[in-house]
Amino acid sequence: MMLGGTETTSTTLEWTMAELLNNPEVLEKARAEIDACVGSERLVQESDMDNLPFLNCIISEINRLHPAIPVLPAHESCEDIKLGSYDIPKGTMLLVNIYPIQRDPELWELPNKFNPSRFEDGKSNGKLVIPFGMGRRRCPGETIAMRVMLVLLGTLIQCFEWKRLGDELIDLAEGPGLTTPLAYPLQVMYRPRQAMSKLLFNL
Repeated sequence: MMLGGTETTSTTLEWTMAELLNNPEVLEKARAEIDACVGSERLVQESDMDNLPFLNCIISEINRLHPAIPVLPAHESCEDIKLGSYDIPKGTMLLVNIYPIQRDPELWELPNKFNPSRFEDGKSNGKLVIPFGMGRRRCPGETIAMRVMLVLLGTLIQCFEWKRLGDELIDLAEGPGLTTPLAYPLQVMYRPRQAMSKLLFNL
């Protein structure tokens, strides 16, 4: 569980930073929200999460667009069922590929575009975003994973200025693996934000 939780969190964070650097207007909107809610006298905390809706939208969109584990762990059907035109007998091993489900053009407008605003004000309620599975067998670490991811991302945005190495967009090609990493490790430039320097240098 420790390895699974660490690998998926680091992979998700890397995808998030890559998408934010390719979409700087989204990064600036998230930073403005953090500055307004938290300020520069302290770091983002878990208790701030309910007051940072756009940051939550970013995580939801990353989980939709770049699920860390695109094929959910195997399950077994406990009874005979019919799914669409398929008859699935009891005892069948089931592998759910959530990657195409979460990019279904019948459900999502511009499904391959990174757009956290699609989750604002409950606009995407009821649509399938299931990176942790669903039902009674969903991942038990979902709550802590979301909290850790939000605090990590919020702190990185709050404390540092981020920039691509050049004018070219970051290559978002996917690499092989049980998780879905970037094909090329993310390399960026960063520096402490002036507004946060007093706090950072006194930690």
